[in-house]
Amino acid sequence: MQVIQEYVQKLHAHGFYPDEYICHGKEGNLIDIEEPVSQRRLKVLTFCTNDVLGLVQNPQVKQAAIDAIVQYGTSNSSCEALSGRIDLHRQLEREISEFKDLGHTHLFVNAWMALQALMDAFCHLAIPISGFQHTRETLILSDVLNHGCIISAIANSNNRSGKVFSQSPRVRVKAYRHNDVNDLARKLRRYAQPGDRIMLISDAVFSMDGDIAPLPEFLDVMEQYPGSVIVMDEAHASGSIGASGRGIYDHFGISPQDVIRRGMVPIIMTTFSKFAASAGAALSSPSPELNDLLTVSPTSIGTISLPPPITAAALESIRQVRQHPELVQTLQANTRYLRSRLIEHEFQVIGETNVIPVILSPEINPKYFARHMMDRYGIWISPIWFIAKPRMRITANALHTKEEMDRLVEAMVETRAAMVSSTATVSA
Repeated sequence: MQVIQEYVQKLHAHGFYPDEYICHGKEGNLIDIEEPVSQRRLKVLTFCTNDVLGLVQNPQVKQAAIDAIVQYGTSNSSCEALSGRIDLHRQLEREISEFKDLGHTHLFVNAWMALQALMDAFCHLAIPISGFQHTRETLILSDVLNHGCIISAIANSNNRSGKVFSQSPRVRVKAYRHNDVNDLARKLRRYAQPGDRIMLISDAVFSMDGDIAPLPEFLDVMEQYPGSVIVMDEAHASGSIGASGRGIYDHFGISPQDVIRRGMVPIIMTTFSKFAASAGAALSSPSPELNDLLTVSPTSIGTISLPPPITAAALESIRQVRQHPELVQTLQANTRYLRSRLIEHEFQVIGETNVIPVILSPEINPKYFARHMMDRYGIWISPIWFIAKPRMRITANALHTKEEMDRLVEAMVETRAAMVSSTATVSA
């Protein structure tokens, strides 16, 4: 433990450790928080929640979770393969399948486990079966800026979870430049071999840059490799892009069924922690066989199935989204308004979604910027300084009012001026 102790001390000393806050209650976008060290209590306006449609406090969603606890209790206490499913699981899978236009859906406790299970199932199948030999290698193409859950899964894709199988064919992983269709095509021409099973995997919306994967162009490239699997992680796309919030396919006016007709296999990962007021994840595909394989993957068997209140909250949230498309329209209108106001005041804003990264000038420390915003103006935004180029990560949601967004912009303008002024004074 000595190495860990020394490292964490340095982490704190260099200011890399994030500031900590404890939430005591929420009312819309107003949050009652506590600073654990000082024990100071603040009521702040948040622009850092991923509750993009404001459904976390929706009365119907909360009641659905309560009703599920009354009927099923708080946990299923085992996995589907050993203890079966509850009817809420079946309802949620059907709801997602309809929402994503893919026939088969499998639930997971979180996105990390979903993607690990997918790699186990797709690359290594399951247990050895007499008379069946798996000999085809897998080539995985991954965006360099993919989310950590994708990177973790593909980094371990040569191993079936928990055990290295010597008889499993090789899995080769190649990264392509961020959203660079030409580089993807070059990598395929260079590394694809006859007989390869090819998978392209990408975030649909990138969580730190707020931009969207160029899906139509990707499909044009991948169509040249029949049978290719196209995996879209829609964690930040579901509920936020597309006319009805269905995600990247909806955004580009493409149907997953169109992809199937073109000879490719679409797989979509949906997560519930952003748009669906819950937790957990799901993989949707056109393949009932893949669904069966996911059920018996080590990742599925080694954990519990999605707990009843979590399942019920996600189910009711998706029903709310489908019944109330105006939620998505409000979110998208707020996104356009806030982005335009920040650009109007000469902030360097990147991306195009409700994830709004603002790149700061090099002399401004994001942590100090965020602290100033909270202490002086009671506004909570997320500083990013160690997992991406320094920036402020702002998230718009459907509950924000124009007055609140104007308040944010005014505070950021004044904070920028204060930070630049103090930097200039110190330099002098």
